[in-house]
Amino acid sequence: MEEKKLLNQKFESELLKTQIEVQEQTMQLIASNLHDNIGQLLSLTNLTLGSIQINAEEKIQKKVDTSIELVNKSIQELRALAKLLHGEQLLQLGIAAAIEQEVTWLSKTEIYQIQLENGMKNATLLSPKKDLVILRLFQEIVNNIIKHAQATEIKIQLHQRNDKFFLSVAENGVGFDYESTKRSNHGLGLFSIEKRIKMIGGTFQLQSSKNIGTQVIIEIPYP
Repeated sequence: MEEKKLLNQKFESELLKTQIEVQEQTMQLIASNLHDNIGQLLSLTNLTLGSIQINAEEKIQKKVDTSIELVNKSIQELRALAKLLHGEQLLQLGIAAAIEQEVTWLSKTEIYQIQLENGMKNATLLSPKKDLVILRLFQEIVNNIIKHAQATEIKIQLHQRNDKFFLSVAENGVGFDYESTKRSNHGLGLFSIEKRIKMIGGTFQLQSSKNIGTQVIIEIPYP
């Protein structure tokens, strides 16, 4: 009984830590997009309006139209950021919706060709606490790809079958030797992923080949 209580306390503590990390990740993403996307759009709007010459009537309308288009894009970006700020509401729609939102933001970088196979669009059974952990796991996997993989293509698959949630993330990057990385303590992000998966009774597989890429496969009891 005491052991079960300690395990529950450990899980709740880890859950709080995960929630804070998801919020931090969200704020970093918002800061990045405010600077890179919206900041750039508004700067272009400013330059376009500033370049209008009153005596060049034939060019005025074209520049005004361009400015309106840039402002509309800025509004769209701000609305998307507002949705991101309501990340907990997004998780109420399920992990599939949350991952789709993360993929949308990753696509905006235009660095990767991304293929998403979402087999949970019509899922009705949700597990809010596990969804939060899964979302953080996905964020950590993506962060590892951005920092280390040098990939150009990412394939993401998720589905639910036989009371299990399945997530696969594969990329075509440089690859690495997981066991030697583990021994040298350089793969702390991956160890954190593995630890959290085991904490909720799941399994973790990693397959990597040099100059071919890496695939991470997660299976978790669900819901």
